[in-house]
Amino acid sequence: MFNVLISRLGQAALVMLVVSAVSFVMFRYVGDPVATMSRENASVEEKADLRRSLGLDQPLVVQYGRFLSRTLTGDLGISYRNQRPVTELIAERLPATLELVIVATILSLALGIPLGVLCALKPHGIAARLVQALSLVGISTPTFVTGIVLILVFAVSLGWLPSFGRGQVVDLGWWSTGFLTISGLKSLLLPGITLALYQLTLIMRLVRAEMIDVLSSDYIRFAKARGLPARYIHFRLALRNALMPVITVTGLQIGSLIAFAIVTETVFQWPGMGLLFIQAVSFVDIPVMAAYLLFVGLLFVLINTVVDILYAVVDPRLRARST
Repeated sequence: MFNVLISRLGQAALVMLVVSAVSFVMFRYVGDPVATMSRENASVEEKADLRRSLGLDQPLVVQYGRFLSRTLTGDLGISYRNQRPVTELIAERLPATLELVIVATILSLALGIPLGVLCALKPHGIAARLVQALSLVGISTPTFVTGIVLILVFAVSLGWLPSFGRGQVVDLGWWSTGFLTISGLKSLLLPGITLALYQLTLIMRLVRAEMIDVLSSDYIRFAKARGLPARYIHFRLALRNALMPVITVTGLQIGSLIAFAIVTETVFQWPGMGLLFIQAVSFVDIPVMAAYLLFVGLLFVLINTVVDILYAVVDPRLRARST
């Protein structure tokens, strides 16, 4: 088990090294930050001084070496746009994005799993057919269209919920949360639903497919032949085994929700990391863009490790193999 853990850590370190190289090199070709930061009538000498102060006059290999050494010490550089440490900007924006992802994940699991079970147990029922038809609409509609429609209905027409912003938040140390205020909870609903819809339909269809496959297996037939209660068979035996791929997909989707919450945060002007990244792209703020990609890469590595651990919790066979 120790050897497996060391191997996983080595793979994670290699992945993060590749991600750091890709993020550093890729964002060097999105534009020239000196042209963006310089005043309109700046002279050639002024631009050269600015380029020198940013360290952009050095060879690419030297720049990457400095970038990597600073990253290993937790220094992600200074934002060109805000003139503040990138770590501070991420710490400010991270709570908003994580709370949005938490709401979206809870909604998708709380609705997706029961709907998937319903469609598997009664596949030819009217409710199951209706749910599957609506899931096709949900998985096919672009996120920004869903967000705009929700704004038109619930914010503009009905006036029930706010259309942008995070509402009133409460500071708990460095963490700012909207869970403790009414306006914060209201502000979370529309972007949370928008972000959850795609994952909800994905989980629902995955649970349905896995449940149908498990219900046709031999041990389920034997359980029915022994006269075990249907509730026990469906929810204790079948659903538990059907949740194995759901754990993997949900874990990866949490990383995807954080990485691709950009559209939702832009539509709702949600002050999270996605909106920070969009602003950084428009200003060619390379330190922020590179830090964002590094954070997302680290998040995926951590989530994959947690998913492997959850496998052992859900499936006793894996625990038996590791002992």
